[in-house]
Amino acid sequence: MKSLLKLGIAAGVAGAVFASAPAFAQDKYTILIGYGFGGTYGKYARTMADHLRNYIPGGATIVVQSMPGAGGLKATNYASKVMPSNGKWILEPPDTLVISQLMRPKKVKYDARKFTWIGSVNRTNTIFVLTNKAGVSKWQDLKTKEVIAGGTGPGSTSYIIPQMLKHMLGAKIKVIGGYKGSKRTVLAMEQGEHHGTGFNWLAWSSIAPHWFAKKYGGTAEPGKEFAHPLLQIGTEPDPSLPDVPMITDYVSGINTKIVSFISSHGIIGRGLAFPPGIAKDKVAAMRKSYAAMAKDSKFIADAKKRRLRVIYSSGEQIQKVVNDAFTNADPAVVKAAAKMVFGKK
Repeated sequence: MKSLLKLGIAAGVAGAVFASAPAFAQDKYTILIGYGFGGTYGKYARTMADHLRNYIPGGATIVVQSMPGAGGLKATNYASKVMPSNGKWILEPPDTLVISQLMRPKKVKYDARKFTWIGSVNRTNTIFVLTNKAGVSKWQDLKTKEVIAGGTGPGSTSYIIPQMLKHMLGAKIKVIGGYKGSKRTVLAMEQGEHHGTGFNWLAWSSIAPHWFAKKYGGTAEPGKEFAHPLLQIGTEPDPSLPDVPMITDYVSGINTKIVSFISSHGIIGRGLAFPPGIAKDKVAAMRKSYAAMAKDSKFIADAKKRRLRVIYSSGEQIQKVVNDAFTNADPAVVKAAAKMVFGKK
C-alpha cells in the first residue's frame, strides 16, 4: 500500500498548496483534486482547506494536492483503489462522478456509492460558452457554422455537453481534448486555440468575469464582451442567466430524459468525500466540522472574495442523491446517453 501510494502521488500529483500551519504538531489532512489549481475545483479546495482546519477538534494542517487527468476520473480512480481510508485523505470528486460511472461502467475503477460524502458548498448548471470570434450569436447558428470546443477529458462536462449539442441539436462542433483543468481550457480560448466549451457557470464567472456582459455578473463594458453564454444545462435556469435558454426548450422524446439524467450532476457541486472503507465515527465528526465551516460568515466572505458562491448541502443529502441516481436510472436512457456521448452501442 505504501509503495502504491508513493508511486501514485509521484506519477500523478501536479503540485500542492499548503494551508498555513501552527508551530506545534497537528494532524495532517490531504484534499485531492482531479484538476489543476486555477479552476473552481482548486479554488474551492484551497478555500475549504484554509477554513475547515479550524473546525477539526484540536486543529489541523490541510494540504491540497492535484492529480489531473481524464476529466477528474484519474484522481477518482486513484482515491477508490489507493487512497488510505484513515480519515486523513479526502477527495473532491468531479461533478460527473455518477453519470460517468453509469455511462461507462467498464472504464471507471470506482463505485460512486462507496464514497462517503462529507458535504458540498455549491450547485450549478453547465453553460455552453463561445467566444465572439466563433461568429455565433445564437445556438441555432451552430447548425451551419462549425466551431471547435476544448475539453479536459471524457469524464468532464467540457466533453459531454458539446457531444450532447452535436447529436441532439445538430450543432457542428469538433471537440479537442487534453487540457488540464478549466483555467487552462479558458486560457486556450483566449489564445484562440478553440472557441468554447461547457463548464459550470461559476467556472466561467470566476476565471474570466471580464469576458461577459454586466447583466451576467461580468465586468466587460458594453460592446467589449469577449464571449457569451449560448445554452445552459440544468434542472432550472441559473439565477445569473435568466435569459439564456435551457437545452430542454429544444429537445423532446428520449432526449428530454437524457438531458434530465445528465443534469443530475449539478447538485453534486464542489464537495468533499471520503474514500471507501471509512469508519462511521470519522464520518460523523467530519460532517459536523464541514457544516460548521460552510455556515461560517468568514468562510462565506472569503469564498465571495475569490468569486465563489456558497450553497451548502449536507453529506447525507448528497449521499441520497448519489444512491438514488443508481436506483432510479432508466437503463434505456443511460444506454442512449452513452451512445450519444461516447459512441457506445
